[in-house]
Amino acid sequence: MAAPVEFLQTSPYFAGMNASDIEVIAESFFAKTFNKGDFITWEGDLGDALYFVVSGAVKCFKVSSEGKEQILQIVLPGGSFNDVAVFDKGTSPTSTEAMSLVNCYVIAEQDMQKFLKDYPKLISNVISVLSERIRHLLELVEDLSFRQVISRIARILLEYADGAGPKPKLTQQEMAALAGTAREVVGRSLKTLQEDGLIRMERNRLIIANKAGLSQMINAHPSDKQ
Repeated sequence: MAAPVEFLQTSPYFAGMNASDIEVIAESFFAKTFNKGDFITWEGDLGDALYFVVSGAVKCFKVSSEGKEQILQIVLPGGSFNDVAVFDKGTSPTSTEAMSLVNCYVIAEQDMQKFLKDYPKLISNVISVLSERIRHLLELVEDLSFRQVISRIARILLEYADGAGPKPKLTQQEMAALAGTAREVVGRSLKTLQEDGLIRMERNRLIIANKAGLSQMINAHPSDKQ
């Protein structure tokens, strides 16, 4: 099943390309569905395909030798993953797991490599996408190195707290994996934020009570090592 041209036109990979060219590329895509908890790719596997998320959410993560998980990115509809392994023809640097029911359009690595030769505009788009990946990872390094845990939690809450639309509703364990800390530390941070009136709980749902206060907290605290 080919990917709809209208969907591919929303991807930064195909920005500025002619609809007729995208239509040719779309024929090489096929659809795949993953259930919540399904592993889609594994760290160390060859990057044999590039995935574009249509619906649902996918987490890209690494696991230490001690079993600690660090989530590097949550891919939402319109995003893609397994990019690096496809373009350097190497192994996947992360594992990926469906956080909900996920629908994707997928293109094989050899097809994507062929289109890079056929469409020069695609090459410049790939550079832009991978540059954005680097920017995201640098921001993550900054968070983990220089910001206090509670500041990292504030950033995560601003991005994911409502769980609205395509955004997944995160568990405390998932928040810990994003913030590079332990679940117990997340629990204490949430309690502090609640006592400070920045968040509140309503029927087991976390509500942001003071968005401006959370925003100020992101940059207000020095680094710690929790």
